[in-house]
Amino acid sequence: MSEKFDKIIGEIEKLSVLELAELVKTLEEKFGVSAAAMSVAGPAAGAATGEEKSTYNVVLKAGGDQKINVIKAIKEATGLGLKESKDLVDGAPKTIKEGLKKEEADELKKKLEDVGATVELQ
Repeated sequence: MSEKFDKIIGEIEKLSVLELAELVKTLEEKFGVSAAAMSVAGPAAGAATGEEKSTYNVVLKAGGDQKINVIKAIKEATGLGLKESKDLVDGAPKTIKEGLKKEEADELKKKLEDVGATVELQ
């Protein structure tokens, strides 16, 4: 990795969760691309060659009618603070967790759907 990338990554590591979410949103708007779409581009290419996906991303599509329960479930599942969890739900669609095994992703999806959220595995 180049020194330039090391410097950028060093700066990103200093950001809070909210600042990182804002950065991702800004980059998506600036370049007209979705981070979620980019994160599945690699695995989608592997699927075309017949390889089975080994990791999944859990994406919150909508908070639903019981938003408070969804916020609590996300807070519990991610370890985020209450405000960060609320911001994640308010900003849906958002990726909740990345790189999960199929069983873990299914379990989190079910937990969130049980409290009224709309969730998708990617």
